[in-house]
Amino acid sequence: MDFQKDEAFFSGRIKSLKFAVLGAIKLIRTEHSIMTQCFIGIVMTIIGFIVGLTQTEWMFQTFAIGFVLGIEGLNTAVEKIADFIHPQFHEKIGFIKDIAAGAVFFAAITAIIIGALIYVPKFS
Repeated sequence: MDFQKDEAFFSGRIKSLKFAVLGAIKLIRTEHSIMTQCFIGIVMTIIGFIVGLTQTEWMFQTFAIGFVLGIEGLNTAVEKIADFIHPQFHEKIGFIKDIAAGAVFFAAITAIIIGALIYVPKFS
């Protein structure tokens, strides 16, 4: 199948959006780490409604959830590319995958801190 670039602005954007949505669905359906992060995001959203978050708190919580899911998606892409390029264990590929996982760790720690800043005062 040959790739044909859509030169029209509007239809090209629609196609890009379609591919993005399909990619998000693939991530959610196939990757356990994304499934776990989505579950946590849903639980935190439900808790947010229960405790009555302010608009600013919703903004930060939504950002934190999206940030973690986005970085987790990038980590998955890096891992898939690395495994495709070099399916057997290789020290340099392992190093690259560890760095990508480290980025997820930073995002998750950031989300935990944001969650603590929002929820600890509500339950204290």
